[in-house]
Amino acid sequence: MSREQLTNDIWRACDILRRDNNCGGVMEYVEHLSWLLFLKFLDGQEDVFEQEAKSANRKYTRVISRQYRWSNWVTKALGKKGRRTIAAWDDHQLMEFVRGELIPHLASLSGSPEREVIAGIFRDRNVIICDSPENLKDVLKIVDQIDFTNPDDIYTVSHIYEDLLKRLGSENKMAGEFYTPRPVIRFMVEVIDPQIGETVYDPACGTCGFLLEAFLHTQKQEKTPKDREILQRQTYVGQEKKPLPALLGTMNMVLHGVLVPDIRRRNTLAEDIRDGSGLFGETFDVILTNPPFGGKENTRIQKNFPVKANATELLFLQHVMKKLKPKQGARCGIVVPEGTLFRGGAFATVKKELLDDFNLFMVVSLPPGTFAPYSDVKAALLFFERGEQQKEVLYQEIALPDELKKFSKVNSISDEHFAEARQVWQQMKAYIQGKSPRPELTENSWTEDLEELRKRDYDLTARNHRRNEDENLPEPREIIETLIENNRQLKIRLEKLHKMISDKDL
Repeated sequence: MSREQLTNDIWRACDILRRDNNCGGVMEYVEHLSWLLFLKFLDGQEDVFEQEAKSANRKYTRVISRQYRWSNWVTKALGKKGRRTIAAWDDHQLMEFVRGELIPHLASLSGSPEREVIAGIFRDRNVIICDSPENLKDVLKIVDQIDFTNPDDIYTVSHIYEDLLKRLGSENKMAGEFYTPRPVIRFMVEVIDPQIGETVYDPACGTCGFLLEAFLHTQKQEKTPKDREILQRQTYVGQEKKPLPALLGTMNMVLHGVLVPDIRRRNTLAEDIRDGSGLFGETFDVILTNPPFGGKENTRIQKNFPVKANATELLFLQHVMKKLKPKQGARCGIVVPEGTLFRGGAFATVKKELLDDFNLFMVVSLPPGTFAPYSDVKAALLFFERGEQQKEVLYQEIALPDELKKFSKVNSISDEHFAEARQVWQQMKAYIQGKSPRPELTENSWTEDLEELRKRDYDLTARNHRRNEDENLPEPREIIETLIENNRQLKIRLEKLHKMISDKDL
């Protein structure tokens, strides 16, 4: 089957599911198609593993027992013509098997990492299943034609799956939970440069965009079977609070070749990190993440952090600072709302720790509309590592094309918009490592002196000194947030003054 035909068939499957009573929205039909693709993919991979074991004269025990394998039950569901004709299940038989036997069996699997991954997909949730047996059969016929032992089919399906996740993001109000623009992720992964043997963690993994791009990046370094084993089983850890993003993220990793991803259903912020190790005692070499921001957490959650705050972005920043391994070179790339850069109070306290205990080596200001149509919040990227803070921090702005005032769903950010920033970073990195002279910075890049940042009370705002002052005027949102923060600080001081006077009168 050609790539074009396969692409058309999968989109046709989406159309069939969208018409079903149980799958009216994009979220439902993406979920339904996902678990079908997963089971078909797993069946093909197990065929490969079984053949490899046979060639090596060793035994292979399949993860799913015979009656629940895709090749077995789908053949019965659709019927088979040829040398041995098998009558297709009627509608009742099909739905009774899927709802009453298949899903419960998959949800109960245990005993190995592979079985736990499968069980995690199907348990503790209501799996979306077609209301119409006819629709289900039509989709089964399409998915059954995919050959997951064929690299071309795997490539096509993985790219369509990414498109589906992007569509899920753009059409769903909770888009930030599902999709981060891939150009942003690829730039961050390239800067952080994870290596085989390093653990990679995303505390708010969603559909696993960061973990997947980190895998594709490190996979290029793979040279031996041991390298492959490390990437498959010992590298990627993600945490996700909500069930659907966790499901889609697990499947995204599996469909791209990571058969045992460690994706955990947890509320990351529920972990007490005040003692430095956290409840689970894990730390990581690399952290890459775009955590949710703009949310508020209750006082019980806030008690888990050294600096209490209700803003989720500040809690996640503290979390990743604590979860980096206490060794030279452990590093992090994180997306933050631009307000994090200039806000005072608790934000300034955390940023002081960031500059005192880490090396903040780059701040990248993203242009307006980077996350369109998912969010209008202007954001920035922070890159830091364990080690002594250098005397200056590299700042960069990602410039908008001249004809645009902001990016949008139609005119979205792309890899080429990061080309200048990528080049500047590589040149600066070579300079820091003593491999080349100090590079000439561009109109969109500059350095900030560490002591000046401290004098500014840890205001890390990206102020491009190369531009005219009128071009550096703060956004209205920035002015309002500053006023709110100043008003909050004034209120605290007035309350303290009032208490002092009241105590004196007593």
